[in-house]
Amino acid sequence: MTRLSASITLDQASRIVDGVLESGNDRSLAPLTAAVLDAGGNVVALKRADGSGILRAEVALAKAYGVLAMGWSAHALVERAQALPQFFGALGVLAGGRMLPVAGGVPILDDSGTVLGAVGVSGDTSENDEACAVEAIGAVGLRAWLEPGEK
Repeated sequence: MTRLSASITLDQASRIVDGVLESGNDRSLAPLTAAVLDAGGNVVALKRADGSGILRAEVALAKAYGVLAMGWSAHALVERAQALPQFFGALGVLAGGRMLPVAGGVPILDDSGTVLGAVGVSGDTSENDEACAVEAIGAVGLRAWLEPGEK
């Protein structure tokens, strides 16, 4: 079967969620939940650490979905949400509540800058969630898209 577009593989997604949980454990963070979506917004892998809160999966999914849906880094989403709160409130409604514009949602790029998917992490501070995501993405040989103009 021919692949129609570039997307993250199950192996890569599984290694990323495992890497996120390991990174959180190594940093002595609160229990994390990590979700990886493919470029079309479909769930490829999702894991939660023992003791992770019951709403963490939904938060992780919404962080990943938001960066994919808008095609921006989480940092760009945060900046724009602060500048346009009514617009982002409407986007949340349009997305069925599946969009959360905060750090911890990280687009995953290949070497050419093609978006393969995104990871969302929830459980600790948004900054710590993001740091674990970035580390896990790099560990599988892919790139994290963090800054607004970067890609």
